[in-house]
Amino acid sequence: MDVYGRLDQMGLSLPAPPARGGVYVPVRQVGQMLFVSGQGPVVDGAPAFTGKVGADRTIEEGREAARICMLNTLAWLHEHLGDLNRLTGVAKLLGFVASAAGFNQQPQVVNGASELLVDLFGDSGWHARSAIGVNELPGDITVEIESIFVYEGK
Repeated sequence: MDVYGRLDQMGLSLPAPPARGGVYVPVRQVGQMLFVSGQGPVVDGAPAFTGKVGADRTIEEGREAARICMLNTLAWLHEHLGDLNRLTGVAKLLGFVASAAGFNQQPQVVNGASELLVDLFGDSGWHARSAIGVNELPGDITVEIESIFVYEGK
């Protein structure tokens, strides 16, 4: 099944790509690698999740924020490639989690993005990953994820 059919089957749809927040490109292509700038949990132009996991947000809320970050990533990849079916794999995710003092379960939060990719792409959705706790993120967002994908074609 194609990626769009799988998204539909999962009850998901791609959002419009969120606005850029600075001087950068959302997707940078180098050979067959696509480097995606950090994406936050933005829905309809506003952060859907703000605050720190372990104080203001639960792990489950952090997981949902990570999932939204990945949907925004996929929206930018669709914008760049025109067809997500050209993706052949996920190379790496780097997840930043705004964390309260003493919170150390960042991997469980970033699993929200990782599980979406594995559910969507199957074996080619597995990836290398880092999940890092940080004190602050831009706009007080709860999670930011940058990623690297592999695609077919030029």
